[in-house]
Amino acid sequence: MNQSTPNNNQSSGMLNRRDWLQRSTAAAMAGSFLSVSAKAEAHNRKVPQGKAEHCIMLWLGGGASQIDTFDPKHQSTDNSKDPGSDYAAIDTVVPGVQVSEHLKQTANLLDRCALVRTLHHDEIDEHAAASYRMHIGRRTSGTIIYPSLGSVVTHRKEKLSNKVPSYVLMGYPSPGRQPGFLGAQHGFVYLTDTESGPKGLSRPTRITKERLKRREDVLQKLASIYSRDHKIDSQIAAYMAAAEQGRDLAGPEFMSVFNLDHEPGDLRNQYGEEFGQRCLLARRLIERGTRFVEVSFNLTFVNGTGWDTHNEGQLKQHLLIQGLDQAFATLLKDLEQKKLLDKTLVVIATEFGRPAKFDAGGGRGHHAKAFSGVLAGAGLKTGQAIGQTDELGELHVSGPKISVPDWFATIYAAMGIDYTNEMYAGDRPVPLTDGGTAIAELFA
Repeated sequence: MNQSTPNNNQSSGMLNRRDWLQRSTAAAMAGSFLSVSAKAEAHNRKVPQGKAEHCIMLWLGGGASQIDTFDPKHQSTDNSKDPGSDYAAIDTVVPGVQVSEHLKQTANLLDRCALVRTLHHDEIDEHAAASYRMHIGRRTSGTIIYPSLGSVVTHRKEKLSNKVPSYVLMGYPSPGRQPGFLGAQHGFVYLTDTESGPKGLSRPTRITKERLKRREDVLQKLASIYSRDHKIDSQIAAYMAAAEQGRDLAGPEFMSVFNLDHEPGDLRNQYGEEFGQRCLLARRLIERGTRFVEVSFNLTFVNGTGWDTHNEGQLKQHLLIQGLDQAFATLLKDLEQKKLLDKTLVVIATEFGRPAKFDAGGGRGHHAKAFSGVLAGAGLKTGQAIGQTDELGELHVSGPKISVPDWFATIYAAMGIDYTNEMYAGDRPVPLTDGGTAIAELFA
């Protein structure tokens, strides 16, 4: 009897396993369906499409204090034990929106700008990691080298000219500016001299034009042979393309960009010192077809520490802010006068902000829970401040809370790039942003 009667436990076990398999299959199919549905929803979701053709990013390396610039609060009574802004706040042309007293020119042009006051991320102690995050839009990865903001823009936007680089960096080529898996053809041209251009692109005086032509002919033949023998190597193809681009850039079109003395003297003076001259050069570059220019304003400038205002760096921070104000305001007016402002997205960005409290040396530490960025031009719905922080400018209170992926999605959208699309690192799909959504308030 025992032999002919099924074991209840075994029968139950068989049913459980069968049931488990059925449920697992159903769950997998449901998950697959939901994944496809989510992708379809993201694809069908209305993505803002801006009309900017160029982007100029002004990079305030070191961590600019939001409460001393674009998000002023209660002014400290002693610049020591009383937390608050170091300077008085002034009204702007936008009702209800104030900025630091050292941004007088910008205050009169704020209707061309949008202040984003609730940027945030979780990189606090490490400048390099925070700078990387604000250039790449993601954390560092041990398995993949992601492309920078500038590289993605040049990858997604059609090249406007072979005679000027699509991506130019005026600053320090620290990690975060690289093209990553997009390849060398989407890398930057690095400028240290605003007057003569890259030395590597200038023909030495001892080399005649005829001699240079013979060298180029020989090089072209060797490159053609090498390329033919390595057709399947994408890295070599990218290197060859970059080398060809370098030869194009050695022509007069690009090198003439550096003739700043061809600009009216009054205009050059309005732009101000070195940082301002870099901004003028940025305008000349986009006029000729450059897509993305980063202009760095950092390190040991007039206050000794740049925007990293620990200790004594805070004492002359106002000189930095005044320099930014002069250059930025002049750039906006210059672009507008040349009818380029609606075609150009001007970005002010930094790696994080500063707390309202002063440190023992009279400066400020790091703060990434809420800090400010600026977006101007590009046909955006400007003349507004996005997000509100608390009485110390340190925490989000109301309005949109903008993540780094949101910031990137907004920039891409302003440039007419669908940020819901994907790039490919080999066969691996990589979203343009890490789940970001553009700031809806900026798109009419």
